[in-house]
Amino acid sequence: MSENVKKEYQEKELKPKNGFAMLFLVILLGIAAIAMFVVGIIRLTQEGDAVTAPSLVLFIGAFLVMFAVMIMCAGFRIVGPNEAIVLTLFGKYVGSVKTEGFYWVNPFCANASSKTKGVAPSGKMGEDTIAALGSTFTAPKKKLSLKAITLTNGKQKVNDLEGNPIEIGVVVIWKIINTAKAVFNVDDYFDFVSTQADASIRQVARLYPYDVSEEGDEKSLRGSSMEIAEMLKQELQGRVDIAGIEILEARISHLAYAPEIAAAMLQRQQASAIIAARQMIVEGAVGMVQMALEKLSKNEIVELDEERKAQMVSNLLVVLCGNKDAQPIVNSGSIY
Repeated sequence: MSENVKKEYQEKELKPKNGFAMLFLVILLGIAAIAMFVVGIIRLTQEGDAVTAPSLVLFIGAFLVMFAVMIMCAGFRIVGPNEAIVLTLFGKYVGSVKTEGFYWVNPFCANASSKTKGVAPSGKMGEDTIAALGSTFTAPKKKLSLKAITLTNGKQKVNDLEGNPIEIGVVVIWKIINTAKAVFNVDDYFDFVSTQADASIRQVARLYPYDVSEEGDEKSLRGSSMEIAEMLKQELQGRVDIAGIEILEARISHLAYAPEIAAAMLQRQQASAIIAARQMIVEGAVGMVQMALEKLSKNEIVELDEERKAQMVSNLLVVLCGNKDAQPIVNSGSIY
């Protein structure tokens, strides 16, 4: 997107007239039009069949005032809390109204619409129309919501830093801060945010491994959730600035290995866990054997030669490191 497009549509806040004051004026003009029409009828009755100039002026004036009232009624706008309308006059952007209330604007101003996707309402459309459109349709949206919106993108398959295929999903919380950019710079800002979220998560995911590698890398998709979320937010914010959107939060909602390698990765994780557990068990067993020999020697309970010490160490390691409970055998004789 060029710089000219970015600078062309900057938000201008419009200060519309109070709607209640203009409504009172419209009611007065309507009453005046009715009064002029009634007076014209009375004068026409009094003058017989001849239509005089005063009667003709009253009829024409009543028609023109009523026509003006009808045009003025088209200028009333209602803006709800956390809503905004974008107004254009003969195709030119004139401003946005973001403050809640009842207003009156130029009757020839039109609400600029933005396309948005929604579920097809079966009560208002025929079955053939719904079937043709599908489960969703694109319709113009006359008002913009300034509320925080949650986008939950579906799971997508990407490759991490090590090239492993993984499934990842993201949750994005965003809101519109520039109504002019949201309406004029992109065709559908909902679809725009969703597409850019997909691109951002692919960009971030390929920079980190799924899990901490054997070399002990500090950051990973699974272990560094806060750092990854912040990087994802910054990456996505840079992509949606053109649409006048602020990213409030972006977090990974789903993270798993792809089905084709999930079983192999699970076996690798189990093997790593078993090796780590065995290392801990062996280290503890060696320490216990060393402590036992030192205690026996220090307290002079029994004197053992090197061969008996080796036999004792072997027996203790078997008992401490075995997967199953040891079955003791009492030896009442000599080991020689």
